[in-house]
Amino acid sequence: MNFVITSRQPWEEKNLGSNIRDMARSLSKAHQVLFVNEPLDWSAQLNKGSGRAQRRSEFIQQNQGQSLVESEPNLWVLCPQFLLGSINWLPDSALYDLANRYNGRQLASEIRSAIEKLGWSSFVLINDNDMIQGFYLKEFLKPRVYVYYLRDNFLAVDFWKRHGARLEPLLMSKVDLVASNSLYLANQAARYNPRSVDVGQGCDLTLFDPAKIGEIPADMAALPTPRIGYAGALTGLRLDVGLIEAVAKSRPDWQVVLIGSVDDSFRTEGLKALPNVTFLGAKPSHQIPAYLAGMDVLINPQKLNEVTIGNYPRKIDEYLAMGKPVVAVKTETMSLFKDHVFLAETPEEFVACIDRSLTGQPLSLPEERIAFALEHTWENSLGALLEAIDQLPVSQPQTA
Repeated sequence: MNFVITSRQPWEEKNLGSNIRDMARSLSKAHQVLFVNEPLDWSAQLNKGSGRAQRRSEFIQQNQGQSLVESEPNLWVLCPQFLLGSINWLPDSALYDLANRYNGRQLASEIRSAIEKLGWSSFVLINDNDMIQGFYLKEFLKPRVYVYYLRDNFLAVDFWKRHGARLEPLLMSKVDLVASNSLYLANQAARYNPRSVDVGQGCDLTLFDPAKIGEIPADMAALPTPRIGYAGALTGLRLDVGLIEAVAKSRPDWQVVLIGSVDDSFRTEGLKALPNVTFLGAKPSHQIPAYLAGMDVLINPQKLNEVTIGNYPRKIDEYLAMGKPVVAVKTETMSLFKDHVFLAETPEEFVACIDRSLTGQPLSLPEERIAFALEHTWENSLGALLEAIDQLPVSQPQTA
């Protein structure tokens, strides 16, 4: 089949993992895929500090100025050239819908031109959780099947909630299929569309192989043990800073190691004041496994809120693939990992679970953790998605 994938995650981002980029790569092994890069808008052009426009310009220059390139075999990347209007500030009204429809028409026009260049007569459209720019794409592009990929509760974020609280339920009700990476999100989507399925989470764990790790990075090796570590984006929206502080304060003999980029919402003052907390900064993705190998226990101190309650944390599979003991905050989705991951509901339980891990009382053996993580492949996830697509009736043409 031919697949068109739209996303707000830019293709050129190198230092952050991405569900949708991994999905595109996995699909391209057996199908043809057009990945529509994050369209830029007025704000990206005016806000030089974000670097979005500069990174996009550099990416296009690296590809001899071409906006449509075959980045990998069977996988094309389209960089839309039309600058979309920045309209989120508008009130949720008919005027907003008119402006959003105009943006959608312009985006669809560029996608349609790329499809024609590729010679595709039909395609499946996968929208990566974007209820705004993707709202009108079914009408304008007329895909054979339109899939809304629900992988996070973006409505807990003010930017998305402003208009998405109205648009996302409407979009989910009109797409052909809602595919989610957790049962919680699939159940939420089923309120608006009975064709909602949990396709599980795919992971590319090729790099996360403890047998391939050589030396532990010098900045990690220099730290005292035991090392209790987290690797990923450090954001106050998803991580419980108070929980991390509680762990460090309760056991000053433990070294708490945090790896990742820090955003403005993540309060660092209290953590940096503690002598047994170390920030190692962001690391290239290919170096992360070596850092994980240098940890004694890996943690996911997730904040429990509307954003995190139903999300599937891919880092848990990455942690387990390294054979490491893991401690995480208990959520509905995390119950999938209960045989291999210590799940805690309070700071005291979290500390006790780390202590059990360090004193040789694991829930499972390293080889069992590795085997469990390796079950969560993109082949399995995409197999479930393709099966759900095959069971759908062919969409009828829509009026633009």
